[in-house]
Amino acid sequence: MPGIDECLLEAMRLPGARGAALVDWTSGLALGTVGEAPGGDHETTAAEAAELARMTAEHGAFAAAGPDEGRPPVEDVIISNHDSYHLLRFVDTSFDSSVFLHLWLGREEGNLALARIRLGEMASRLVLG
Repeated sequence: MPGIDECLLEAMRLPGARGAALVDWTSGLALGTVGEAPGGDHETTAAEAAELARMTAEHGAFAAAGPDEGRPPVEDVIISNHDSYHLLRFVDTSFDSSVFLHLWLGREEGNLALARIRLGEMASRLVLG
């Protein structure tokens, strides 16, 4: 079972990966980063991505039908722009599940479907603590 560093390095092996981070969406702090950051600053990117993650996790319009106790109501969020994708994958933890993986993919080289599947696998194996 990989820890934060191993998980982020594994994410960087995905085709088109530019950068990755593990972020606490309640505080906006990056718990780990690797590679490049959009705009050049991992901490700013973490804080901005956390705002989006917090909005989706806390608003009922994005929740799955029926309660799922202890888990975020959303699995992932995908943002696309003209040259890249951002994939935010919520991590189910033994505590309050307030973290997510943020993967930044180049649009030309990246495979969004593969990245989504692999990030989900990484999130399920990630050991925090």
